[in-house]
Amino acid sequence: MSLQTAQVGIENIDDAAGLESIMTALKNIDGVTAIDLQPEQDVAYVRYDDTQTSIHALKAAISMVDYVTQPFPVDAPQNPDNL
Repeated sequence: MSLQTAQVGIENIDDAAGLESIMTALKNIDGVTAIDLQPEQDVAYVRYDDTQTSIHALKAAISMVDYVTQPFPVDAPQNPDNL
């Protein structure tokens, strides 16, 4: 088991139903262990077991509920918060 944290950019969440849809989509992925939604920053932090799922699965799940995502590992160079 290798736990990873991905920062998932989520835009256009402007209501409780949208937040609930995102949470449901992510919770239904095997291997997701924690979700921290921060809609005021258009981001979610998702902790997951990378032997069970991947960043691509996170993106696909969120895309299914019609939100735009830009997921990448928290420690990735392209993460603007990783300075």
